[in-house]
Amino acid sequence: MAEATLSDAELARQKQINDWLPITSARNGKWWYSAFHNVTAMVGAGVLSLPFALAELGWGPGIVILIMSWIITLYTLWQMVEMHEMVPGKRFDRYHELGQHAFGPKLGLWIVVPQQVVVEVGVCIVYMVTGGKSLKKVHDVLCPSCQDIKTTYWIMIFASSHFVLSHLPNFNSMSGISLAAAIMSLSYSTIAWTASLHKGVIPDVDYSYRAKSTPGIMFNFFGGLGDVAFAYAGHNVVLEIQATIPSTPDKPSKGPMWKGVVVAYIVVALCYFPVAIVGFYIFGNRVEDNLLISLEKPAWLIAAANLFVVVHVIGSYQVFAMGVFDMLETFLVMKMNFKPSFVLRFVTRTTYVAITMFIGIAIPFFGGLLGFFGGFAFAPTTYFLPCIMWLAIYKPKPFSLSWCANWFCIILGVALMILAPIGALRNIILQAKSYKFFS
Repeated sequence: MAEATLSDAELARQKQINDWLPITSARNGKWWYSAFHNVTAMVGAGVLSLPFALAELGWGPGIVILIMSWIITLYTLWQMVEMHEMVPGKRFDRYHELGQHAFGPKLGLWIVVPQQVVVEVGVCIVYMVTGGKSLKKVHDVLCPSCQDIKTTYWIMIFASSHFVLSHLPNFNSMSGISLAAAIMSLSYSTIAWTASLHKGVIPDVDYSYRAKSTPGIMFNFFGGLGDVAFAYAGHNVVLEIQATIPSTPDKPSKGPMWKGVVVAYIVVALCYFPVAIVGFYIFGNRVEDNLLISLEKPAWLIAAANLFVVVHVIGSYQVFAMGVFDMLETFLVMKMNFKPSFVLRFVTRTTYVAITMFIGIAIPFFGGLLGFFGGFAFAPTTYFLPCIMWLAIYKPKPFSLSWCANWFCIILGVALMILAPIGALRNIILQAKSYKFFS
């Protein structure tokens, strides 16, 4: 009898903890929430570097790789949505829970968690720098004669919003921010390509490779691959987003979630393809790695687009940080036996925002480094980990359609994971001369 009450008390404690943790506390999400969150997570500020990636890949290979990435990542996203509730009566609310089901409790944690942490924390730091730089850009464009303010201070100004917003308890409470961010991402993408079209093709435009030597072309190609791969990196928070949608045996969460994902992917296509193609078409191989820099005028429009980037990056930071908050809070409450409380959450989240801000200020060239580290973590979590899990769990018949599709994705994903960091590493070596700490 004592055992029964113990398990009841334990279950009650589990329920209390689950009702407090950010991922599992609110299960009343609508399908359109999943659309906002997915757009916010997927469309990074990286969309503005797509024309540059296309210039490194060339017209033919570039467009093929863009479209292939869109199809493959949509397929792996579908797999994750399907696997969320494949065990009746259980939901895999987090990426690593699915990993533990596929690879075993110990190995699953060690395969998924390090990669997920690298992606989520890395993205948060990059967004700190991006947000700060975009704010600085707005200031410089609107007031060219003003005194220059160091990027460091802009990053602090940007971070100040997160010291407040990071205390929103869960995904559903930030759906408004996410909606704003999703609209902004569509807005600045549209500004970027329509303003380019309006400007018209630059005189003596050149579509050949920028590098003239064969090794140069090859390394740039690898770098371009990496840029495209990271444009599709929303998978790290997909299960966590799906966990917020209600589910019953006759109406599983995968229905509304999939609807949201399809809408999100249509928005992603509307953001990515026109920007990449028009940007490269107008500027050729002289396009900057941020399309807004290639467009110097009109000043008010560039300022507006940069402000939109800031709003979007605020939302994206929150979506990715929510996964980290959940991991930290789970660890503190489950393993360290802290009591779930406001103080615990306040201290944890404030510390996290402060750390990401400090790293962003100390290493402003972090984006260059992310291409390198990201290659090891973005490619697997997005391109082939879902496929390996699918093979491990469902065991499709060798050479059946499902088996072939998964192996195709795995081979491509592994190639990406090996090649992208090579291109990024070379870029780091070439640019290391200009890197300054605390610049």
